[in-house]
Amino acid sequence: MNFLLKILVTCSFSIYCIVFQRSSIKGMETKNATELTEFILTGLTHQPEWQIPLFLLFLMIYLITIVGNLGLIALICNDPHLHIPMYLFLGNLAFVDTWLSSTVTPKMLLNFFAMSKMISLSECKIQFFSFAICVTTECFLLATMAFDRYVAICKPLLYPVIMTNRLCILLLVLSFLGGLFHAIIHNAFLLRLTFCNSIIVHHFYCDIIPLFKISCTDPSINFLMVFIFAGSIQAFTISIVLVSYTLVLFTILKKKSLQGIRKAFSTCGAHLLSVSLYYGPLLFMYVLPGSAQENDQNMMDSLFYTVIIPFLNPIIYSLRNKKVIDSLTKMLKRNVSITY
Repeated sequence: MNFLLKILVTCSFSIYCIVFQRSSIKGMETKNATELTEFILTGLTHQPEWQIPLFLLFLMIYLITIVGNLGLIALICNDPHLHIPMYLFLGNLAFVDTWLSSTVTPKMLLNFFAMSKMISLSECKIQFFSFAICVTTECFLLATMAFDRYVAICKPLLYPVIMTNRLCILLLVLSFLGGLFHAIIHNAFLLRLTFCNSIIVHHFYCDIIPLFKISCTDPSINFLMVFIFAGSIQAFTISIVLVSYTLVLFTILKKKSLQGIRKAFSTCGAHLLSVSLYYGPLLFMYVLPGSAQENDQNMMDSLFYTVIIPFLNPIIYSLRNKKVIDSLTKMLKRNVSITY
């Protein structure tokens, strides 16, 4: 026990030294330089003729995203027939998508017309912290939803026994704690960086990769941490998704009922589409950051999982889910009858 305690203390002290201490050599190099505490976000475009069309486009996308996701949450909360694990996870996914979109999009919209596109270092860290929680939590939620579909289709008789309320709450708590822990790690390692060369961040929000590129401090350790943690989380969650749906596919193919096959594909198809659209840009952005991508390409990848995916998810899950459509139809009919 004492041996394990010594190892823990030693590891903690080592991490402290790496994150919170600046090397004396680096301090000598930058002592005469002014450390920057404000940055300029370049945004999506420098061309004035594109600013109004892009502003209107992303404003519409943001409003639909908020209405769609909050509407889906309200629908799930108000309909007792949707109080099952699948829709519990879907409701939390809609909440995370709303949070993610609200972390990034409002600042992007303001910068289309702002005279000053400055953002302070503290605001930058807060925005990235919120962003990291959402993106990581969504990875875990997608894996949890895949596991839920595996149990529902491959072990239908054991589904109520396995997917208990206690397990569902535990999976949700672990998903959010995983997102929080991951965000804390990267924000802690950001403390070792100094910025004294450039104030230009080639992005429409504060992401860590563009910040690494303008750091005066060697960001090699930060890149390594991104590769280790982001890579591990994505490999772990993607593995769960792939294994779950491989087993689901085998189970579906064994079924003799055409109606059962259609129902299973309808239920899982939306989730597979959402997973495919979400993980692709993330892999290129964080697991393969050294792939010599241009700034514009990085922004397009980021735009996809911060703005487009939260916009598409409620549409994908609503249009391809009969229970959601039936529940929405009943609610609309009920509201119309009350009105008249």
